[in-house]
Amino acid sequence: MLSAFNRPLPVIAFIIAALLLDQAIKYAVEIYLPMQELIPVLPFWALYRTHNLGVAFSMLSHLDAWFIVALRLVIVAFVLWLWRKTGPEQHWAHLGFSMIIAGALGNLIDRCTYGYVVDYILFYTQTWSFAVFNLADSFITLGAACIVIDEIIQHRKPKPEAD
Repeated sequence: MLSAFNRPLPVIAFIIAALLLDQAIKYAVEIYLPMQELIPVLPFWALYRTHNLGVAFSMLSHLDAWFIVALRLVIVAFVLWLWRKTGPEQHWAHLGFSMIIAGALGNLIDRCTYGYVVDYILFYTQTWSFAVFNLADSFITLGAACIVIDEIIQHRKPKPEAD
């Protein structure tokens, strides 16, 4: 299954499916969730609609919107380049690159459509809360974790003996 992610067609299909899911959820959030109102789901998880004008965790929100769009496009191009340069046996890395591209494009679509990124997932306790994020951010984070896992796997593989 993971080996499919080193071929373009399965990657494109995955990215399209991830984008459709991400955008459908964000559309529903924009329509049905009140702005900046905590809606508990579980004791540690809530829905909380907010708009992110920057990149991850609102960093760089002071920069021009078109600069952020260009930055995201450069990141997508760089990750595509990495995907093509990665060996076919590095299945986890290919999955990770696909997830990062899907997440970056999902947030880029938001930026171009709304002028901001729609965030809605909040983990919290009585004394602590994490930054509000979305499914696309989760794809990016999980994609990076997949790449790290692949690096660990590749590092642990026995090296061929030199003659």
